[in-house]
Amino acid sequence: MATFVVAHGAWGAGWFWKKMRPLMHGLGHEFFTPSYTGIGERSHLLSRDINLETHITDVLQVLKFEDLQDVVLIGHSYGGMVATGVADRAPLRIARVVYVDAFVPRNGQSAMSLQPPGEADRIRKLSKEQGDGWLIPPNPMPADSSAEDIAWGTPKRTAQPLACFEQAITLTGAVDKLPRSYIYCSKFRPGDVFRQFAERAQSESGWTSFEMPSSHNPQVTMPQELMQILHRLAG
Repeated sequence: MATFVVAHGAWGAGWFWKKMRPLMHGLGHEFFTPSYTGIGERSHLLSRDINLETHITDVLQVLKFEDLQDVVLIGHSYGGMVATGVADRAPLRIARVVYVDAFVPRNGQSAMSLQPPGEADRIRKLSKEQGDGWLIPPNPMPADSSAEDIAWGTPKRTAQPLACFEQAITLTGAVDKLPRSYIYCSKFRPGDVFRQFAERAQSESGWTSFEMPSSHNPQVTMPQELMQILHRLAG
């Protein structure tokens, strides 16, 4: 069976993948969901020094100290920035990169530079008004989240350093030589930032593409269906 490592999205941390753990373990897979510095259970380490490089290093350290090889690396949302950096720097450890409704940056791009028109200005304004100019408060959970999931998840979501979105990624091109898959979540997509990456995956060689009728967090709202796709990719 396969070894999966999740590079999670902004605000949610490793705990946000809790529903997926027993499902993937039940199929015989290893399923690592580390949390980034300053997020979730590591929010006590939050500081102005944290940026995208910090989070890339967090996941690289998991690969190193757990002695992981042939990893199916998942990047969700902002975690696509992290997963891309990880795979580019440790390509010999990675079997496949799976982007779940995630950013897929090219060299020199940032999560902020990939936003739809006006969205980067909105995020910076929100940070200034509610995050002392260096934090981004959490987005609300999607509209199709159950009341139970909202009650569970909302209190645990923590602010994300703005620098994580602002810092441009540096890539060598190694990640482009790896097998890559994109899972696009098609439900509730006003001002959709992720369609551009789904379309890129469909137009470039080296990709496989999937679409789910879910909103942005299928690991919460459609875990069984996501499990089936991930299990298929593990084969």
